[in-house]
Amino acid sequence: MRTERNLTRLDRVFARLDREPERPAHIDVPRMSRHRVVLFAATLAFYLAIVWAVAITSWLVRFDWQVMFFRPYQQWPEIHAFLDYYVVLGQRGPTAVMVAAWLGWRSWRQHTLRPLLTLGASLLLLNITVGAAKLGMGRLGPHYAITIGSNEMGLGGDIFPSGHTANAVVTWGILAYLASTPRARRWLSALSAVTSLGVGLTTVYLGTHWLSDVLLGWAAGLLILLALPWCEPLIARSEAGIFSLRDLWRARRGRAATAPLPAPAVAPVMSPRAAAVDSEPPARETVASRPSRSPVHLAPGPHTARSERTPVTPAGSRRPPHPDRPAHLDRPARAAAAAKARPLTGS
Repeated sequence: MRTERNLTRLDRVFARLDREPERPAHIDVPRMSRHRVVLFAATLAFYLAIVWAVAITSWLVRFDWQVMFFRPYQQWPEIHAFLDYYVVLGQRGPTAVMVAAWLGWRSWRQHTLRPLLTLGASLLLLNITVGAAKLGMGRLGPHYAITIGSNEMGLGGDIFPSGHTANAVVTWGILAYLASTPRARRWLSALSAVTSLGVGLTTVYLGTHWLSDVLLGWAAGLLILLALPWCEPLIARSEAGIFSLRDLWRARRGRAATAPLPAPAVAPVMSPRAAAVDSEPPARETVASRPSRSPVHLAPGPHTARSERTPVTPAGSRRPPHPDRPAHLDRPARAAAAAKARPLTGS
Protein backbone atom coordinates (compact mmCIF):
# COMPACT_ATOMS: atom_id res chain seq x y z
CA MET A 1 0.00 0.00 0.00
CA ARG A 2 1.49 3.38 -1.02
CA THR A 3 1.42 6.18 1.48
CA GLU A 4 2.13 9.85 0.79
CA ARG A 5 3.75 12.20 3.27
CA ASN A 6 1.70 15.23 4.28
CA LEU A 7 3.54 18.36 3.23
CA THR A 8 3.87 21.14 5.75
CA ARG A 9 3.42 24.81 4.89
CA LEU A 10 7.19 25.31 4.78
CA ASP A 11 7.58 22.36 2.39
CA ARG A 12 4.96 23.82 0.07
CA VAL A 13 6.72 27.20 0.10
CA PHE A 14 10.09 25.69 -0.89
CA ALA A 15 8.43 23.45 -3.46
CA ARG A 16 6.92 26.54 -5.08
CA LEU A 17 10.27 28.31 -5.06
CA ASP A 18 11.91 25.32 -6.75
CA ARG A 19 9.43 25.67 -9.64
CA GLU A 20 10.58 29.23 -10.38
CA PRO A 21 13.43 28.97 -12.90
CA GLU A 22 12.39 32.33 -14.37
CA ARG A 23 10.83 35.52 -13.10
CA PRO A 24 7.21 34.86 -12.01
CA ALA A 25 4.63 36.73 -14.04
CA HIS A 26 2.11 37.09 -11.17
CA ILE A 27 4.15 39.46 -8.99
CA ASP A 28 1.68 41.94 -7.48
CA VAL A 29 2.98 45.53 -7.66
CA PRO A 30 1.01 47.81 -5.29
CA ARG A 31 -0.59 50.82 -6.94
CA MET A 32 -1.64 54.16 -5.50
CA SER A 33 -5.31 53.29 -5.05
CA ARG A 34 -7.94 55.56 -3.53
CA HIS A 35 -7.79 53.65 -0.25
CA ARG A 36 -4.03 54.16 -0.05
CA VAL A 37 -4.38 57.87 -0.86
CA VAL A 38 -6.87 58.28 1.99
CA LEU A 39 -4.50 56.50 4.41
CA PHE A 40 -1.61 58.65 3.24
CA ALA A 41 -3.60 61.85 3.79
CA ALA A 42 -4.77 60.76 7.25
CA THR A 43 -1.23 59.80 8.31
CA LEU A 44 0.12 63.11 7.02
CA ALA A 45 -2.52 64.98 9.02
CA PHE A 46 -1.55 62.99 12.13
CA TYR A 47 2.11 63.82 11.50
CA LEU A 48 1.41 67.55 11.25
CA ALA A 49 -0.84 67.46 14.34
CA ILE A 50 1.97 65.93 16.44
CA VAL A 51 4.42 68.57 15.24
CA TRP A 52 1.94 71.36 16.01
CA ALA A 53 1.12 69.98 19.45
CA VAL A 54 4.79 69.88 20.41
CA ALA A 55 5.56 73.26 18.86
CA ILE A 56 2.90 75.07 20.92
CA THR A 57 3.85 73.17 24.13
CA SER A 58 0.42 71.58 24.51
CA TRP A 59 -0.74 68.80 26.81
CA LEU A 60 1.39 66.34 24.80
CA VAL A 61 4.57 68.03 25.98
CA ARG A 62 3.37 67.95 29.60
CA PHE A 63 2.64 64.24 29.20
CA ASP A 64 6.17 63.74 27.85
CA TRP A 65 7.60 65.26 31.03
CA GLN A 66 5.37 63.12 33.25
CA VAL A 67 6.57 59.93 31.55
CA MET A 68 10.16 61.08 31.85
CA PHE A 69 9.83 61.76 35.61
CA PHE A 70 8.16 58.37 36.03
CA ARG A 71 11.48 56.76 34.90
CA PRO A 72 10.23 53.41 33.58
CA TYR A 73 13.72 51.89 33.68
CA GLN A 74 13.62 52.27 37.47
CA GLN A 75 10.08 50.94 37.80
CA TRP A 76 10.79 47.67 35.93
CA PRO A 77 14.53 47.03 36.10
CA GLU A 78 14.12 43.28 35.51
CA ILE A 79 13.38 43.76 31.78
CA HIS A 80 16.19 46.24 31.18
CA ALA A 81 18.64 43.64 29.87
CA PHE A 82 16.12 42.19 27.39
CA LEU A 83 15.08 45.61 26.05
CA ASP A 84 18.71 46.56 25.51
CA TYR A 85 18.84 43.80 22.88
CA TYR A 86 15.32 44.33 21.58
CA VAL A 87 16.00 47.95 20.65
CA VAL A 88 18.54 46.69 18.08
CA LEU A 89 15.54 45.82 15.88
CA GLY A 90 15.26 49.55 15.24
CA GLN A 91 18.90 50.27 14.43
CA ARG A 92 19.45 50.96 10.77
CA GLY A 93 22.64 48.99 10.19
CA PRO A 94 21.75 45.54 11.60
CA THR A 95 18.15 45.60 10.37
CA ALA A 96 19.11 46.74 6.87
CA VAL A 97 21.66 43.91 6.59
CA MET A 98 19.16 41.25 7.73
CA VAL A 99 16.34 42.43 5.46
CA ALA A 100 18.69 42.97 2.49
CA ALA A 101 19.98 39.39 2.83
CA TRP A 102 16.45 37.99 2.67
CA LEU A 103 15.42 40.25 -0.23
CA GLY A 104 18.65 39.48 -2.07
CA TRP A 105 17.94 35.76 -1.92
CA ARG A 106 14.40 36.42 -3.09
CA SER A 107 15.68 38.55 -5.99
CA TRP A 108 18.02 35.76 -7.04
CA ARG A 109 15.25 33.15 -6.93
CA GLN A 110 12.75 35.27 -8.86
CA HIS A 111 15.25 36.83 -11.32
CA THR A 112 14.21 40.38 -10.48
CA LEU A 113 15.86 43.35 -8.81
CA ARG A 114 12.64 44.93 -7.61
CA PRO A 115 12.90 43.82 -3.93
CA LEU A 116 16.40 45.25 -3.50
CA LEU A 117 15.62 48.42 -5.44
CA THR A 118 12.47 48.98 -3.38
CA LEU A 119 14.44 48.58 -0.16
CA GLY A 120 17.05 51.05 -1.40
CA ALA A 121 14.40 53.60 -2.38
CA SER A 122 12.64 53.33 0.99
CA LEU A 123 15.87 53.77 2.96
CA LEU A 124 16.82 56.75 0.80
CA LEU A 125 13.48 58.40 1.48
CA LEU A 126 13.85 57.61 5.18
CA ASN A 127 17.25 59.27 5.42
CA ILE A 128 16.10 62.37 3.57
CA THR A 129 12.76 63.00 5.29
CA VAL A 130 13.54 61.94 8.85
CA GLY A 131 17.02 63.45 8.76
CA ALA A 132 15.69 66.79 7.51
CA ALA A 133 12.97 66.82 10.21
CA LYS A 134 15.48 66.05 12.97
CA LEU A 135 17.82 68.83 11.95
CA GLY A 136 15.01 71.28 11.22
CA MET A 137 13.25 70.99 14.60
CA GLY A 138 16.38 70.46 16.69
CA ARG A 139 14.67 69.03 19.78
CA LEU A 140 16.72 67.82 22.75
CA GLY A 141 16.15 64.40 24.31
CA PRO A 142 15.06 63.66 27.89
CA HIS A 143 18.63 63.19 29.13
CA TYR A 144 19.67 66.62 27.80
CA ALA A 145 16.53 68.65 28.64
CA ILE A 146 17.19 72.10 30.13
CA THR A 147 13.87 73.69 31.14
CA ILE A 148 11.17 71.62 32.81
CA GLY A 149 7.89 71.78 30.91
CA SER A 150 9.35 73.23 27.69
CA ASN A 151 9.27 71.53 24.31
CA GLU A 152 13.09 71.74 24.00
CA MET A 153 12.87 72.56 20.29
CA GLY A 154 15.35 74.63 18.30
CA LEU A 155 18.22 73.85 20.66
CA GLY A 156 20.39 71.82 18.26
CA GLY A 157 19.11 68.36 19.12
CA ASP A 158 18.32 65.52 16.72
CA ILE A 159 15.73 63.48 18.60
CA PHE A 160 12.40 64.45 16.99
CA PRO A 161 11.09 62.25 15.33
CA SER A 162 12.41 58.94 16.62
CA GLY A 163 14.76 57.43 14.06
CA HIS A 164 14.61 53.97 15.70
CA THR A 165 10.83 53.89 15.37
CA ALA A 166 10.74 55.17 11.78
CA ASN A 167 13.47 52.75 10.73
CA ALA A 168 11.63 49.80 12.31
CA VAL A 169 8.42 50.75 10.49
CA VAL A 170 10.17 51.01 7.10
CA THR A 171 12.58 48.09 7.39
CA TRP A 172 10.12 45.51 8.63
CA GLY A 173 7.16 47.01 6.78
CA ILE A 174 8.94 46.58 3.45
CA LEU A 175 8.50 42.82 3.87
CA ALA A 176 4.74 43.30 4.04
CA TYR A 177 4.84 45.70 1.09
CA LEU A 178 6.64 43.09 -1.07
CA ALA A 179 4.48 40.14 0.06
CA SER A 180 3.16 38.04 -2.81
CA THR A 181 -0.28 37.26 -1.35
CA PRO A 182 -2.88 39.47 0.40
CA ARG A 183 -2.95 37.17 3.43
CA ALA A 184 0.82 37.36 3.88
CA ARG A 185 0.65 41.14 3.47
CA ARG A 186 -1.92 41.48 6.27
CA TRP A 187 0.02 39.31 8.70
CA LEU A 188 3.34 40.99 7.97
CA SER A 189 1.77 44.44 8.26
CA ALA A 190 0.46 43.65 11.74
CA LEU A 191 3.80 42.14 12.77
CA SER A 192 5.79 45.14 11.54
CA ALA A 193 3.41 47.56 13.30
CA VAL A 194 3.77 45.74 16.63
CA THR A 195 7.55 45.47 16.24
CA SER A 196 7.98 49.15 15.42
CA LEU A 197 5.75 50.31 18.29
CA GLY A 198 7.64 47.98 20.62
CA VAL A 199 10.94 49.50 19.51
CA GLY A 200 9.56 53.01 20.06
CA LEU A 201 8.26 52.24 23.55
CA THR A 202 11.60 50.63 24.39
CA THR A 203 13.35 53.93 23.66
CA VAL A 204 10.87 55.66 26.00
CA TYR A 205 11.63 53.03 28.67
CA LEU A 206 15.36 53.62 28.30
CA GLY A 207 14.89 57.39 28.52
CA THR A 208 16.38 58.21 25.11
CA HIS A 209 13.15 59.54 23.52
CA TRP A 210 10.01 61.42 24.44
CA LEU A 211 6.71 59.70 23.85
CA SER A 212 5.82 62.25 21.17
CA ASP A 213 9.08 61.36 19.36
CA VAL A 214 7.84 57.78 19.04
CA LEU A 215 4.43 58.82 17.70
CA LEU A 216 6.00 61.09 15.09
CA GLY A 217 8.55 58.45 14.08
CA TRP A 218 5.81 55.87 13.60
CA ALA A 219 3.88 58.31 11.37
CA ALA A 220 7.04 59.20 9.39
CA GLY A 221 7.81 55.55 8.60
CA LEU A 222 4.20 54.85 7.62
CA LEU A 223 4.19 57.80 5.22
CA ILE A 224 7.20 56.34 3.40
CA LEU A 225 5.56 52.93 3.02
CA LEU A 226 2.32 54.47 1.75
CA ALA A 227 4.21 56.64 -0.78
CA LEU A 228 6.24 53.77 -2.29
CA PRO A 229 3.78 53.07 -5.16
CA TRP A 230 4.64 56.51 -6.54
CA CYS A 231 8.23 55.26 -6.84
CA GLU A 232 7.33 52.05 -8.70
CA PRO A 233 7.71 53.50 -12.25
CA LEU A 234 11.19 54.76 -11.38
CA ILE A 235 12.08 51.39 -9.84
CA ALA A 236 10.87 49.59 -12.99
CA ARG A 237 12.95 51.87 -15.25
CA SER A 238 16.01 51.39 -13.07
CA GLU A 239 15.62 47.61 -13.20
CA ALA A 240 15.23 47.65 -16.99
CA GLY A 241 18.32 49.85 -17.31
CA ILE A 242 20.42 47.57 -15.13
CA PHE A 243 19.34 44.48 -17.10
CA SER A 244 20.11 46.28 -20.37
CA LEU A 245 23.62 47.07 -19.17
CA ARG A 246 24.05 43.45 -18.09
CA ASP A 247 22.96 42.15 -21.51
CA LEU A 248 25.27 44.61 -23.27
CA TRP A 249 28.20 43.53 -21.11
CA ARG A 250 27.45 39.85 -21.81
CA ALA A 251 27.28 40.53 -25.55
CA ARG A 252 30.66 42.25 -25.48
CA ARG A 253 32.17 39.38 -23.55
CA GLY A 254 30.74 36.92 -26.09
CA ARG A 255 32.20 38.85 -29.03
CA ALA A 256 35.57 39.06 -27.30
CA ALA A 257 35.55 35.31 -26.63
CA THR A 258 34.71 34.40 -30.26
CA ALA A 259 37.11 36.88 -31.91
CA PRO A 260 39.87 35.15 -34.03
CA LEU A 261 43.29 35.11 -32.49
CA PRO A 262 46.14 36.93 -34.35
CA ALA A 263 48.45 34.73 -36.42
CA PRO A 264 51.77 33.99 -34.72
CA ALA A 265 54.85 35.70 -36.12
CA VAL A 266 56.96 33.39 -38.37
CA ALA A 267 60.71 33.64 -37.97
CA PRO A 268 62.67 34.07 -41.29
CA VAL A 269 64.28 30.87 -42.58
CA MET A 270 68.05 31.17 -42.92
CA SER A 271 70.30 29.02 -45.06
CA PRO A 272 72.73 26.72 -43.25
CA ARG A 273 75.71 28.75 -44.51
CA ALA A 274 74.26 32.03 -43.25
CA ALA A 275 73.40 30.44 -39.95
CA ALA A 276 76.94 29.17 -39.65
CA VAL A 277 78.31 32.64 -40.41
CA ASP A 278 76.00 34.23 -37.83
CA SER A 279 76.96 31.66 -35.26
CA GLU A 280 80.73 32.23 -35.62
CA PRO A 281 82.14 34.05 -32.61
CA PRO A 282 83.77 37.40 -33.32
CA ALA A 283 87.52 37.64 -33.51
CA ARG A 284 89.01 38.11 -30.10
CA GLU A 285 91.89 40.29 -31.19
CA THR A 286 92.86 42.40 -34.17
CA VAL A 287 96.10 42.38 -36.07
CA ALA A 288 97.19 45.59 -34.44
CA SER A 289 96.85 44.03 -31.02
CA ARG A 290 99.18 41.10 -31.73
CA PRO A 291 102.59 41.27 -30.00
CA SER A 292 105.47 42.32 -32.25
CA ARG A 293 108.07 39.67 -33.12
CA SER A 294 111.80 40.15 -33.00
CA PRO A 295 113.35 40.97 -36.43
CA VAL A 296 114.82 38.03 -38.35
CA HIS A 297 118.15 38.64 -40.11
CA LEU A 298 118.20 36.87 -43.41
CA ALA A 299 121.25 36.08 -45.49
CA PRO A 300 121.94 38.36 -48.47
CA GLY A 301 120.77 37.21 -51.83
CA PRO A 302 117.46 36.47 -53.48
CA HIS A 303 114.87 34.66 -51.36
CA THR A 304 112.04 32.65 -52.76
CA ALA A 305 108.67 31.89 -51.28
CA ARG A 306 108.11 28.68 -49.44
CA SER A 307 105.86 27.42 -52.21
CA GLU A 308 108.64 27.93 -54.83
CA ARG A 309 111.29 26.04 -52.95
CA THR A 310 112.28 22.52 -53.75
CA PRO A 311 110.15 20.08 -51.81
CA VAL A 312 111.99 18.47 -48.97
CA THR A 313 111.55 14.78 -48.31
CA PRO A 314 111.91 14.10 -44.59
CA ALA A 315 114.20 11.35 -43.34
CA GLY A 316 112.58 7.98 -43.24
CA SER A 317 109.85 9.05 -45.60
CA ARG A 318 108.00 6.41 -47.51
CA ARG A 319 107.60 8.69 -50.45
CA PRO A 320 108.95 6.99 -53.59
CA PRO A 321 112.00 8.58 -55.26
CA HIS A 322 111.66 10.90 -58.25
CA PRO A 323 111.23 8.77 -61.34
CA ASP A 324 113.45 11.02 -63.54
CA ARG A 325 116.58 10.89 -61.36
CA PRO A 326 118.69 7.98 -60.19
CA ALA A 327 118.32 6.89 -56.61
CA HIS A 328 121.98 7.76 -55.68
CA LEU A 329 121.32 11.46 -56.42
CA ASP A 330 118.49 11.82 -53.93
CA ARG A 331 120.64 12.05 -50.83
CA PRO A 332 122.96 14.89 -52.05
CA ALA A 333 119.96 16.80 -53.35
CA ARG A 334 118.26 16.57 -50.00
CA ALA A 335 121.40 17.79 -48.23
CA ALA A 336 121.73 20.78 -50.56
CA ALA A 337 118.09 21.69 -50.12
CA ALA A 338 118.37 21.51 -46.33
CA ALA A 339 121.50 23.75 -46.38
CA LYS A 340 119.72 26.32 -48.54
CA ALA A 341 116.68 26.38 -46.22
CA ARG A 342 118.76 26.92 -43.04
CA PRO A 343 118.84 30.63 -42.02
CA LEU A 344 122.19 32.33 -42.03
CA THR A 345 123.27 34.97 -39.57
CA GLY A 346 125.57 37.78 -40.42
CA SER A 347 129.13 38.02 -38.93
